Amino acid sequence: MKGLILSGGSGTRLRPITHTSAKQLVPIANKPILFYGIEDMVAAGVTEIGIVIGDDSTGEEIQAAVGDGSQFGVTITYIPQDAPRGLAHCVLIAHEFLGDEDFVMYLGDNMLEQGLAEFVDRFEAERHAANSPTLHDDAKAPNAQILLTKVDDPSRFGVAVVDEVGHIVTLIEKPADPPSDLALVGVYLFDARIHDAVRAIEPSARGELEITDAIQWLIDQGLTVRHEVLHGWWIDTGKKDPLLDCNRVVLDTLEPLIAGSVDATSRVAGRVVVEEDAELINSTVRGPAIIGKRTVLRNSYVGPYTSIDRDCELLDTEIEHSVVLSDSRITGIHRIQDSLIGKQVEVERSGTRPRATRLMLGDHSVVDLE
Repeated sequence: MKGLILSGGSGTRLRPITHTSAKQLVPIANKPILFYGIEDMVAAGVTEIGIVIGDDSTGEEIQAAVGDGSQFGVTITYIPQDAPRGLAHCVLIAHEFLGDEDFVMYLGDNMLEQGLAEFVDRFEAERHAANSPTLHDDAKAPNAQILLTKVDDPSRFGVAVVDEVGHIVTLIEKPADPPSDLALVGVYLFDARIHDAVRAIEPSARGELEITDAIQWLIDQGLTVRHEVLHGWWIDTGKKDPLLDCNRVVLDTLEPLIAGSVDATSRVAGRVVVEEDAELINSTVRGPAIIGKRTVLRNSYVGPYTSIDRDCELLDTEIEHSVVLSDSRITGIHRIQDSLIGKQVEVERSGTRPRATRLMLGDHSVVDLE
């Protein structure tokens, strides 16, 4: 089985962070979101992975971060997409890489608690069993398997209607009047018939080739689409608050580790990781939290559910329930919470008179002042 990870798209919901960075590389607990998906595929036994990337600087950034896949023990093939044209379009352009093999498709900005291994194993086991000569001729191997979960606002997702015996009847992409609260999670398993489906469908009203339409085509052709209901949490990290929620749940799984230096006037409490060459000077970190490599905290407080990435500096600052990306400097701020701070950001309280809030903000920035 091969893997296909979708890492294109413009990430408009995470602007301004994604003006200069791929949304799939925003870190959760100081590790890019995309890396969790790759590691899930590795755990499921997938060793050949195609990554669909944008034909722009974000695609180049993903290639630089992931490389040839050797750091994960896999082989990576990059598949450029000239513009966001829908999930089914990603399958269409990946056909040369996928061939006629079964594959698992994963959205590169999604995170889920449930691993892929059991999901993949059940699909392969059902396909193997259905092809066994000892079974009746009417036994059907699944052509696709999807993962569903109940959501509060199904109009934002692809939605599935399931009948009383558990068969999927209809799939609808972002319906204005949802007929169900079962949304498709960003994980799919397919056999080679999906290639017929993506060639047969037409673009939706949004101008995209929808994967829901392709799966519906399989159903309409009498092919077999299985589903499972997700166990545990699933988070689409494409917006700030869900991203912070995801950071929170992942930090809750950390094993404490102090690899950097903590001076005698500093205090570390709870589940905390201090990475190599990080320094705590007269500072307190209360976990769950992670402090990245070469980051310096001086006279500062880092509270629960906070990730500070590498090469940052916090001076006389208090922060909690936040994510700070690399190479940023925060000075004299009391206090920051529920925040996402990008790379190479400077936030300071200068004391310059007349006292005022002085801002230089890029497009799509959000500021919530106390």
